[in-house]
Amino acid sequence: MTPSRRVGARSRAAMLAVLGWVGLPQCADAHKPSDSYLSITQADSGSLSGRWDIALRDLDFAIGLDADGDGAITWGEVRAKHGDIAAYALARLALRGDGEQPCSVQVGAQMLDDHTDGTYSVLPLTITCANAPSQLSIGYTLFADLDPQHRGLLNLRARGLARSAVLDPQAPPQRFELGEANRWAQFVDYLREGVWHIWVGFDHILFLLSLLLPAVMHWSGARWQPVHGFKPAFWDVFRIVTSFTVAHSITLSLAALGIVALPSRLVESAIAASVVVAALNNLKPVVEGRRWIVAFGFGLVHGFGFASVLTELGLPRDTLVLALVGFNLGVECGQLAIVALFLPLAYTLRASSFYRHTVMMGGSLIIAGIAGIWLAERAFGFKLLPV
Repeated sequence: MTPSRRVGARSRAAMLAVLGWVGLPQCADAHKPSDSYLSITQADSGSLSGRWDIALRDLDFAIGLDADGDGAITWGEVRAKHGDIAAYALARLALRGDGEQPCSVQVGAQMLDDHTDGTYSVLPLTITCANAPSQLSIGYTLFADLDPQHRGLLNLRARGLARSAVLDPQAPPQRFELGEANRWAQFVDYLREGVWHIWVGFDHILFLLSLLLPAVMHWSGARWQPVHGFKPAFWDVFRIVTSFTVAHSITLSLAALGIVALPSRLVESAIAASVVVAALNNLKPVVEGRRWIVAFGFGLVHGFGFASVLTELGLPRDTLVLALVGFNLGVECGQLAIVALFLPLAYTLRASSFYRHTVMMGGSLIIAGIAGIWLAERAFGFKLLPV
C-alpha cells in the first residue's frame, strides 16, 4: 500500500471513529444522558440540608417502579417504593465533614417534580455532621454499575455563595470547601459545565455537524464538489460557528436572566426540527452559500435549550454574570474541540467518494432520521428510541 493510500485509510478510520462518537450515543437519549440533581445548602448556623432529584426512568431500571408493567409509572407505584428509593439512593451517597467524619443522611417525605427530560423523584435530605463542617467530601456512586454515562449535577450553597460540579460515579470522592468561595473557582466550575453539556447535548452536536459537513464542499453542476483550498473551508466554518455562538449567547442570557421564557416542549421540538432541516439541506441544498444565516436563526432556539441546563444547575444571584460567562465560554470550548477534531479530517477526505457519499450524504440521512424521531417524540409526547 502506498503512503498516500495508508494516509487515506487512516483518515477514513478516524472519520468513522468521530462519527461513531457523536452518532452512536444518540440512541440513548434525545437530548442528554442520565443526570441527577443534588443540591446541598449550609445555613448560617452551619447545619446542612439538601434535595436530590433522581429520574423515575432511571429508578425504574434500577429497582423497578412499574409494578403492573403497563409502561406508565403512577404516583401510587412511586409511593409504594419510597422506602426502596431512599435505601437505594442513600447507599450510593457518602458525605464526610472535617477530618473525614461521616455525616448521616436521612430522607424526608418524597415528592415528584418535572425536569426538561421527564419526571423525577424528589428526596429532601436532612444531613447531620458531628460539627458544623468547613469542608465537605462527597462520594457519589449512583447507577455506577448500570450507566457509565450517568452524572450527578451538584449545586452547593454555603455562606450565600453557590458553586456547581459534576459528580462522576466512577471517580473518587470530591472535596469542597464550605468557606467563602473563590470567584475563579466558580468561573472554572461553570466553564467546565458548559464544556460537558455541549459534549452530551447530542442534538446540539448533530445540528453543528450538519452545518459542518458541507464546509469542505461547494455546490456546482447540481452536485457537491470539493473546495480547492483550506482557506474557504476555514472561513465558512468560522462564519457558521461565530453565528451560532452569537445567537445562542443572546437567548441563553435572556432566558437565564428570566427576561424571556418559552415552553420546554416547544424549545426541544424546535431544536429537533433544526437538526432535520440542516441535515436535509445537505442532500439538495436550498441554502448553500449562507449557512451562517441558518446557524444564527436556529442558534437562537438552541440558546433556550442551553439555558434550561444552566437554570437546573442553579444560578448564583451574586455572581450571575460570572456564571453566564463561564458557562457560555465552556459551550464554545466544547464546540471548538469538535470543530478542531472534525475539520482537518473532512478536508483531507473531501475529494473522496467515501466522504461525499458515505460521510456527507449517508451521514446527513442518518442525522435527519434520528432528529425526525426526536421531533415526533418531543412534539407528541411519546417514546420511540430507548432511554
